[in-house]
Amino acid sequence: MRLIDRLKDVKSFHIFALLIMGWFGAVAALVLLFGLAIRRPSLHPEQPIEFPHHVHVQRVGMECGDCHRYADKSIHAGIPNTALCMECHESVATDRPEIIKLTAFHQTGEPIDWVRIYDFQDWVYFSHKRHVLSGVRCQECHGAVELMSTVQKVSDMGMGWCVNCHRRRGAPIECNTCHQ
Repeated sequence: MRLIDRLKDVKSFHIFALLIMGWFGAVAALVLLFGLAIRRPSLHPEQPIEFPHHVHVQRVGMECGDCHRYADKSIHAGIPNTALCMECHESVATDRPEIIKLTAFHQTGEPIDWVRIYDFQDWVYFSHKRHVLSGVRCQECHGAVELMSTVQKVSDMGMGWCVNCHRRRGAPIECNTCHQ
């Protein structure tokens, strides 16, 4: 083979290699841009009002169901409205800054815009009721919330995490169990 033919082959190879690298680079850039656009809750988001679960559980003796009243009745556990909080805080710790904020929300009737800690994609079906009635303790998914001053994300609750739990408990793992 002549030297000129070899140079053409090398040049073609380099062009081909550059095209392949460019294609992979473009795909990687799109994946990165798409990944940044996905809604990912913070592991420790700032809430409009700090709610010290550890005080309410350990000192006052409350249980998860005292505030999250629908966990054993509905898909959603529910977040209490300010009226429930004010049953105690009308007279308890009324001078504390967070209770003053709570009282202001209650008096105006404005709902508190809590930041979700856990949120499933739209294609995932999850029922608190089904899990609570099956004996799954809140802490198994949400961590030791009763020890937290501010709730934070402790598990990813991704598909693999859920499937492993279902396997350990002998719960169904068919796709339509969670993807309905």
